[in-house]
Amino acid sequence: MQIKCFHFNFIQVNTFVIFDESKEAIIVDPGNSNTEEDEQLSNFITEEGLQVKYIINTHPHIDHILGNGFCTRTFQAPLLAHEAGLFIYERAVSYAIAFNMQCNKSNFPTPNRFINEGDVINCGQQQWKILYTPGHADGSICLYNATENIIIVGDVLFENSIGRSDLPSGNFKLLMESIHTKILTLPAETTILPGHGTNTKIAIEKKHNPYIRRNE
Repeated sequence: MQIKCFHFNFIQVNTFVIFDESKEAIIVDPGNSNTEEDEQLSNFITEEGLQVKYIINTHPHIDHILGNGFCTRTFQAPLLAHEAGLFIYERAVSYAIAFNMQCNKSNFPTPNRFINEGDVINCGQQQWKILYTPGHADGSICLYNATENIIIVGDVLFENSIGRSDLPSGNFKLLMESIHTKILTLPAETTILPGHGTNTKIAIEKKHNPYIRRNE
C-alpha cells in the first residue's frame, strides 16, 4: 500500500491519496482549494494511473472539504461522510466566506453515502474500518487499517496535541473519550496519520502527549 500526502490550502490540511497495486485509490480529506492544487492532485492521479473509488471526509470542517466538488466531478467517485456532521457541512459556504474564500454550493456536493461506526471500506486490497470519534466536531470519523497498522484520525489527535474542542459541536470531554476508547486501545505500533502536521504512533502519544498523560 502507498500513501501520498498533499498539504493543501492556507491551513495546510493533509490530503491523503491511498492506493495499492490494484491501482484503486481513496482520497481522504480533499483540501485542494485552487487551480494549482487541483492540478497537483489530478496530475498525480493520472501519472499513477489510479482509479479513485471513494472520496472520504473525516469531518466537515471547511479546510478538509474544499476539494469535494472538484474531486467528485473530476474522478466520478462517491463522497462518503458521517451524517452527524451534515448540519456543519450544509453551512460550508458561509464558513468559506468567513475565511475570504470564493466558494458556492457546487464546491460542497451532498454526500453519496453516510458511513457509520463499524462500517468497512474496501478499496483494492485495502480494508478500512470506520471508528466514530466525535469531540472535535460531530461527524468526526477515523479510518483504521489493521493489516497495515495505520489509523487516519483527521483532527482528533496530533503529535503531542489533540484537536480543538472550542469550535461548533466541539466537546472536550467527548473528544478525550474518543481518543481513549477508540484510538489508544489500538496496538502500540499503530501509525497515526493526522489531518495536519506529521505522523506519529500510539506508543509515542501515550508516553509523550501532555493531554493524554494529564487525563490518564
